[in-house]
Amino acid sequence: MQPRRPKTRPMAEINVVPYIDVMLVLLVIFMVTAPLLMQGVEVELPKADSKPLPNKDIEPVIVSVRPDGTYYINLGVEPEKPQPLERIQSQVSTIMKNKPETPVLVWGDHKASYGMVVTLMGALEAAGVPDVGLVTDAPPPAKTR
Repeated sequence: MQPRRPKTRPMAEINVVPYIDVMLVLLVIFMVTAPLLMQGVEVELPKADSKPLPNKDIEPVIVSVRPDGTYYINLGVEPEKPQPLERIQSQVSTIMKNKPETPVLVWGDHKASYGMVVTLMGALEAAGVPDVGLVTDAPPPAKTR
């Protein structure tokens, strides 16, 4: 007669510790890379109530206007170097010919003159941009008594 083996049930538990480790590593990676995704020149955006633009998977072209009247574009090796408006217009025109669905956003400093922003928007329209998005910051929440 054979000795009886004790009945053992298969273990049905999943060890989640490795999954938590992977999740924490991914969290750190995203926290470090997220600020690097938004490139551009530091401008103080005006505050306005507005709806956010629909999220597209296409990286937008960002053109910035500083209070001193200089223009910047988030393309090339030196995105923090001022660019003449004609060069920005030709770069955007080339992009729009290759990828017409690329969104173009204007970051205008709240102290920049209205004329500078309108001049930029006119140049972008001449470059073939059908819609120009103006980027603003959300206003601070209203204080309730």
